[in-house]
Amino acid sequence: MSFAILSALLGFAFVTTVTPGPNNLMLMASGANFGFRRTLPHMMGIVGGMSVMALLVGAGLMALFDAVPALKVISVGYLLWLAVKIATAAPLEERDADSRPMTFLQAATFQWVNPKALAMCLSAVTLYAPDRPLLSVAIVAAAFALVCFPAISVWALLGTVVRQWLSNATRLRGFNITMAAWLVASLYPVLGLGT
Repeated sequence: MSFAILSALLGFAFVTTVTPGPNNLMLMASGANFGFRRTLPHMMGIVGGMSVMALLVGAGLMALFDAVPALKVISVGYLLWLAVKIATAAPLEERDADSRPMTFLQAATFQWVNPKALAMCLSAVTLYAPDRPLLSVAIVAAAFALVCFPAISVWALLGTVVRQWLSNATRLRGFNITMAAWLVASLYPVLGLGT
């Protein structure tokens, strides 16, 4: 892979991971509700899950998603369920001791039902490893691993910045409902409703 193609791949991976989508909207909500430190496992799960998914998609696993269209319906259903959970999250002072952000494993496995993540990985492999040699696919996966954490950190940090302002229960409820609505709206281009 040439330096020019590698640079383009890194740019693609950064732009696709830093732009709004299910992962980033959930990270912003988690940062606001739990703080940056408690959101770190969620963030690391996204990085790990996205990198492994890119590797496996490049190895041919995407054929499974093409063969089983019901997986898209399951993905959308899961995202809608998460949006309801975000919208109905209790204010900080009302949360029980069991309330916590996503774990590493939950965030890593979430990538497999995240339509944007699947589309990103498929596009990256198609564009930057079109013949799917293992080395090129591994470079695509490594590019996501390299740029994903800095890109998604912005969203968790943004959530922590507004955390103090969200100490008011009414503002927090409005924020959570807005994040949930944006999460649902992020499905619009993935479902092809705009075409």
